[in-house]
Amino acid sequence: MSDPRAQGVLQRVFGYESFRGDQQAIVEHVIGGGDALVLMPTGGGKSLCYQVPALVREGTGVVVSPLIALMQDQVDALTELGVRAAYLNSTQDWRVARDVEQAFLDGELDLLYVAPERLLTDRCLQLLDRGRIALFAIDEAHCVSQWGHDFRPEYLGLSMLHERWPDVPRIALTATATATTRVEIAQRLALDQAEHFVASFDRPNIRYRIVEKNEVRRQLLDLIRAEHEGDSGVVYCLSRARVEETADFLRQNGVNALPYHAGLSAAVRSANQSRFLREDGIVMVATIAFGMGIDKPDVRFVAHIDLPKSVEGYYQETGRAGRDGLPASAWLAYGLQDVVQQRRMIDESPGDEAYRRRLGQQLDAMLGLCETVECRRVRLLAYFGQTITACGNCDVCLEPPQSWDGTVAAQKVLSAVYRLWKERGQRYGAGHIIDILRGKVTDRTRQHGHETLSVFGVGADLSENAWRGVLRQLLAQGLLTVDHEGYGTLALTEGSRAVLKGEHQLMLRRESEKKARAGKSGGRARAAAVELPPDAQPLFDALRNWRGEVAKNHGVPAYVIFHDATLREIALARPGSMDELGHINGVGVRKLEAYGDDILRLVA
Repeated sequence: MSDPRAQGVLQRVFGYESFRGDQQAIVEHVIGGGDALVLMPTGGGKSLCYQVPALVREGTGVVVSPLIALMQDQVDALTELGVRAAYLNSTQDWRVARDVEQAFLDGELDLLYVAPERLLTDRCLQLLDRGRIALFAIDEAHCVSQWGHDFRPEYLGLSMLHERWPDVPRIALTATATATTRVEIAQRLALDQAEHFVASFDRPNIRYRIVEKNEVRRQLLDLIRAEHEGDSGVVYCLSRARVEETADFLRQNGVNALPYHAGLSAAVRSANQSRFLREDGIVMVATIAFGMGIDKPDVRFVAHIDLPKSVEGYYQETGRAGRDGLPASAWLAYGLQDVVQQRRMIDESPGDEAYRRRLGQQLDAMLGLCETVECRRVRLLAYFGQTITACGNCDVCLEPPQSWDGTVAAQKVLSAVYRLWKERGQRYGAGHIIDILRGKVTDRTRQHGHETLSVFGVGADLSENAWRGVLRQLLAQGLLTVDHEGYGTLALTEGSRAVLKGEHQLMLRRESEKKARAGKSGGRARAAAVELPPDAQPLFDALRNWRGEVAKNHGVPAYVIFHDATLREIALARPGSMDELGHINGVGVRKLEAYGDDILRLVA
């Protein structure tokens, strides 16, 4: 039977009529004193899983969060709901921290956010010993995994919570983890007896698209102009220099873009992140240093202009789009050079053979997702051990790629690499191999007498772009490798022999030229899904303008006042009374009291 206290908090404080998915089971398990390990996609409502129990149980819920920069916004959002929340971190002066500590000791806090580094200090542990703790919530729990993409050594110390406070329930939460990572999280946090709650990782509102790189910054600009003009978005790059160049390029072309990477000063990073969270229509160009725990619900697209290192990282990063449940895009451009670069980085990475092998497996899974000729979402969720049918909302479902027998083409490439090495003792990169296959006379082919090779000109039937696709897929499938000692030159592998001998047929993926240019196919579908009926649009716009003014006066991001999804529901339902407005999702008691009159005036 459901716990009426949890249901009451959900409706009164958060303004939701009912829990979603596993939320109710998790909430009631923790209220009852049980430990839990929760895997739920970004935007799936993880925070309610610890916030509701913290408000029901006696004492203060202590939330371990790795991101100091986001604590302020999380606390602001809870304060707007009438929840007594505060944080302790290194940005506060000692007087503010002392007041927060006293409020905790006096039992005046419902939730206290603490960074793991702060929590593990003697002062903080002694403080917690003197107060009443309702629960411990360990957010972004994958940070404890050595194999995770956001490893934080401070998280390893959190196993002591169980030893020091054995009767306080703990809930660890993450938006991404394979079965292996899940076991590691449970072991490292001493959650061996915890109940596991694994929600579906599917985010049906996100449209996944992966295109071949071809002037990638221009492709990115085309995507933004065609489908996301004026939208908030995140663009991920592999290097700091690439971040700066891309942000400059977008700004020069009229896009409101900001950079974010670890090389910027803390003040600049903080200011840029604050603008992204608080203003509409900003595109953040960033390394993976940006994004963990970002609560902004109306990010309409996430673009990758470099290949992510793992499926887990890709899933986590794309999950920052469309947290409000409205249509969003996950767009990735990748090419031959990405594969060469990633393979080289793995070969040169510090660490033992097992570590490099693990990195290689993660990259192989990512390349498999890029090159698949089946539904992207089926492949993506299979990585996390989940099974679905074809989604109908990814590029492969909407524009199925052609596959072709590339055995002969592959044999030509492998023969060229073999002959250069066997006959001349030479190794070359992809560009020169393609020149030889296409019979292109260059200074380099003349200088080394490569026009006399038997393979010179045997591939004149394919374009340079088509050959790059063949080489990329041979690298992706491990039939060619990058010789990092030879500055990124190509070499054969164990698997090459079977192809050369004709023992292994090779089906390759062929991209359509249209798709390679920009991947604009999703524009109309997205617009139709996001647009409101003509009679509701003016009210929605008026509500957003009003929300913007209120947020500015309160010094908080607009979504802290109300999510777009709530304003859309108001615009569609046009409530005529406080009672009707109170039944809109996201309008709790506190917000009804604070803003009800204003909203009803706008509706009228």
